Amino acid sequence: MIESMKSQEAIGALSALASEARLGVFRLLVKRGREGYTPSELVERLEVPAPTLSFHLKGLVQAGLVVSRRDGRNLYYSPDFQRMNALVGFLTENCCSLAAEACDTNCQPLAAAPKRKKA
Repeated sequence: MIESMKSQEAIGALSALASEARLGVFRLLVKRGREGYTPSELVERLEVPAPTLSFHLKGLVQAGLVVSRRDGRNLYYSPDFQRMNALVGFLTENCCSLAAEACDTNCQPLAAAPKRKKA
């Protein structure tokens, strides 16, 4: 079930992603999935200084888009997919609500029912 999101939460999440560096970190984490990356792996892959990465991870964690977990000595960061999907849901929940045509879950117009020929 996708959690619902309030406007202020969406603004916070979108603000966190409104940086090329943070968006890059988030997209890399999404590619990796729940396994996540350690900060040292992220520094290596993104070629950013550790303090800069730490700053961006903190913003993503505060926005609820990224979570961290400890495994032994290592700290892993991964996306919060439920929160990510809630943001996408917030952005599309009223899709086509004011349009003349209905749309599907991807905001694509529904195919019109074929017209029957009169016999």
